[in-house]
Amino acid sequence: METFLASTEVVDWHHPDVRALADELSRQEDNPVGIAERCFLWVRDEIRHSIDYQLSPVTCSASQVLRERSGFCYAKSHLLAALLRANGLPAALCYQRLSVNDDGAPYCLHGLNAVFLPEHGWYRIDARGNRPGVDARFEPPVERLAFPLDLPGERDLPGYYPDPLPEVVAALNAYDDAQVLLKHLPDWE
Repeated sequence: METFLASTEVVDWHHPDVRALADELSRQEDNPVGIAERCFLWVRDEIRHSIDYQLSPVTCSASQVLRERSGFCYAKSHLLAALLRANGLPAALCYQRLSVNDDGAPYCLHGLNAVFLPEHGWYRIDARGNRPGVDARFEPPVERLAFPLDLPGERDLPGYYPDPLPEVVAALNAYDDAQVLLKHLPDWE
């Protein structure tokens, strides 16, 4: 579990601003499930998804996401992992492979998280941000992810990752404009 509690270059929970927010979210809450839910809701509802809100900056690290208050699903998952880890909750990065246009190829990765809850084990959560047709929730032990896997070629990537996939970090660091990144979303075969 140590690797799922680590502060890294991307999941940088030792950053003072990330640490301060983590402390604020866990104040007056000592139950791991309650802390996890507060962190999830804050990232889902307070960090705007770059494409939904037509925002230009591309963020990667948790501290960048917090500073800009925006990011793609991957970046939002980096911040959520950082907030959970800062509160002593093991957190992982998870991925789905989804159709970009909901009709088959091309495909791209979608980033989400898993948190280890003592009563439930690993529980996947998706703080991507809700909009019409997307209703992700925190209701352990039931998963309420943003996107169902409906089409051939869509799937859950196996496993829980302590660090983001290299192709995700490379894509987030390669582009300065969200609309450009949207045309070059990472995929995994």
